[in-house]
Amino acid sequence: MQTLTPPSSYNLNKSLIRTRTLHQPNRICCVYRSDSVHFQNGIGLSRADWQSSCAILSSKVFSQEQPSSDKSADHVATVNGHKTSIDLDLVPIDQTNNKPLTTQPQKPLTITDLSPAPMHGSQLRVAYQGVPGAYSEAAAGKAYPNCEAIPCDQFEVAFQAVELWIADRAVLPVENSLGGSIHRNYDLLLRHRLHIVGEVQLPVHHCLLALPGVRKEYLTRVISHPQALSQCELTLTKLGLNVAREAVDDTAGAAEYIAANNLRDTAAIASARAADLYGMQILADGIQDDSSNVTRFVMLAREPIIPRTDRPFKTSIVFAHDKGTSVLFKVLSAFAFRNISLTKIESRPHRNRPIRLVDDANVGTAKHFEYMFYVDFEASMAEVRAQNALAEVQEFTSFLRVLGSYPMDMTPWCPSGGDD
Repeated sequence: MQTLTPPSSYNLNKSLIRTRTLHQPNRICCVYRSDSVHFQNGIGLSRADWQSSCAILSSKVFSQEQPSSDKSADHVATVNGHKTSIDLDLVPIDQTNNKPLTTQPQKPLTITDLSPAPMHGSQLRVAYQGVPGAYSEAAAGKAYPNCEAIPCDQFEVAFQAVELWIADRAVLPVENSLGGSIHRNYDLLLRHRLHIVGEVQLPVHHCLLALPGVRKEYLTRVISHPQALSQCELTLTKLGLNVAREAVDDTAGAAEYIAANNLRDTAAIASARAADLYGMQILADGIQDDSSNVTRFVMLAREPIIPRTDRPFKTSIVFAHDKGTSVLFKVLSAFAFRNISLTKIESRPHRNRPIRLVDDANVGTAKHFEYMFYVDFEASMAEVRAQNALAEVQEFTSFLRVLGSYPMDMTPWCPSGGDD
């Protein structure tokens, strides 16, 4: 079973969050990192010590620097009764009036701010990529009803929002039934240390949107996300539209762009909710080429969930081997012998070592591409067969990481409708 253990040493970066105020005041646009603060004495082994340390550092980040003469060198950092093993420069307190000695004190973060919100409460903060009206926002609402959805302009910003405690969860797409895998998010899963805690499958229902009063024959171009354009290519041709196709970052963002710039010769492919949000009219409804158009999203959190066996679970792993792809058959056999079904296998270039050179005195130097392999299989890490399969896989690989073991999305299947 995969467990989360606080590290022996931890680097926390001071962060400045810049928000875009033109159209989405609460949209996270990017995260900047500056000088690091290092815990020289290490961190406590308990989760309480870990959270306490985060709270202390947050207080330090939001407080003004104090003169060295005002700092106490001998103290024990304690938050909510939990002692930490870290020697930090805390903000001094005036014992007479119990107030900080800073001239302009600012309220620091507390344990309540840093701790995850209730699993199914309305206070849960969920990050997604895009603007309001995006399909990712609908997926976040399906995964966590009544949550506070936090739009981010990039996939990586959504990862960072969870890592920096700005959001409690992130809901991001990883594959589409027509367009295939979203490779960017597979690479980010490996780069970041978040855990997959669930999945949700969302039927995609595309609409052709334009400004009120615009007719189809006056259109000269259609803009949307590249996958949305490819998913509607045949339908656009059947509609008799002689228009240029132009790719943008996301579907709802295309509708927002047209509305903000009053573009009467341009249409967007987006959801019906985007039409409502940005005052667009729907010229054509359900224009996806295949009604069985579904996008799979994963739910990400800072900590893994406890695997169970009382409901269907799925486990996602990533592995690699120093000697290339020759061990792939052995890895797959470890699952086949235990009757474990694979639901996905994806290869991605090995970023640190994309090419492996093999020298042969007789024929010269052979160049082999190196890959990381992502595998999803239908079993819980609480099952003995899954544990034994991964133990065998570990013997054949030089790198193995469990990305998450989580409940499968078992909602009844229905073709895409107009509710998203």
